Amino acid sequence: MSSDTDIAIVGGGLNGATLALALARTGLDVTVIDALPPETRDDPEFDGRSYALALASIRLLRNLGLWSELAPKSQEMAGIRVTDGRAGDARVFLGLSFSSSELEEGPMGAMLEDRFLRHALLSALAETRGITHRAPAKVVAQDLTPRGHRLTLGDGETLTARLVIGADGRNSDTAQRAGLSRTGWRYKQTALVCAIAHEQPHDGLAHQLFLPSGPLAILPLPGNRSSIVWSERKGLAEEINALPETGYLQVLKPRFGDFLGEISLAGKRFAYPLEMTLATALTAPRLALVGDAAHAVHPLAGQGLNAGLRDVAALAHVLSHAQRRGEDIASEPVLERYARWRRFDTASLAIATDLFNRLFSNESVALRGLRDLGMSLVNRTAPLRRSFIREAAGLTGDLPDLMR
Repeated sequence: MSSDTDIAIVGGGLNGATLALALARTGLDVTVIDALPPETRDDPEFDGRSYALALASIRLLRNLGLWSELAPKSQEMAGIRVTDGRAGDARVFLGLSFSSSELEEGPMGAMLEDRFLRHALLSALAETRGITHRAPAKVVAQDLTPRGHRLTLGDGETLTARLVIGADGRNSDTAQRAGLSRTGWRYKQTALVCAIAHEQPHDGLAHQLFLPSGPLAILPLPGNRSSIVWSERKGLAEEINALPETGYLQVLKPRFGDFLGEISLAGKRFAYPLEMTLATALTAPRLALVGDAAHAVHPLAGQGLNAGLRDVAALAHVLSHAQRRGEDIASEPVLERYARWRRFDTASLAIATDLFNRLFSNESVALRGLRDLGMSLVNRTAPLRRSFIREAAGLTGDLPDLMR
């Protein structure tokens, strides 16, 4: 059997599904090839995973018609407090305090649980004309042809596409088959991810604590709950994650502090080895990469998904404008516009998060004095502080149509 599509998106996760919805709006025929069954992705149980969505990402979801359903399930972020040390401890330096009230456009972002976003995307894929969702299905081979790519699926079926987009994660088989390598390194850190319930209200405030072993983010969820992204040295993190719930909390509490009262775990626990990797190129003949397939950064700024959604919006912008002009959407000049747009942004984000992690994840007295002085200067300088807020909200640079 063989069938044809304008665009084949390999990977049905958050970036792949969002891109399919964005491209279908332009009249293009899109096929999403997803290795996971829909029922696995659409699990309604809360598992502890959540995302800090920047305002620009919320605009994207709103322009795709999804945010009205998601907004009541989200938690707006009223502000961010950055601390060089343990939260709630009067002896540590409270370096920065950002408030959404300083942003003219509204709240800088919102927290949203993974299960709600995945459900909204899957429902929209099923309801949108021009999208074929193949799941579970796996691409086992891809061959470049004059017309595009011929993809061979695990069941032997072939599918031809004018353009292939790899949205299949940091170990992207799509990128590897196209000869696109990666550069970067692994950190000696592992991210421990969970959600907690707590006695005191969080008031919509997010906290970023910089500890010698790595950053600890406390991000507000609806109700008296928060999402935790906690970086620890690799060996210790593995030991902590293997502890029973009581032991896990005994390790977390001294780092967390008591400013939210008593805490308990809510949902599952996850552990992710940390690395910074960038694809050496974002495009190949009739092929483009988005999301983790293109770049993976340290989670300390919570920008991983936001960077992927910015790829999505930029690629949709480039392809839709090319389509309206009658250009070949998979041609090298069109794809180079996307690569040129995103290349500097993704590299800058990777370098910035790497430098911040190295600057703060240590016990150097000299470095601590310098970083605390720098944060104090930013905190006292309104224009600098507002520039940080706009950056966190995703409102800097040239915004794609769907993020305006």
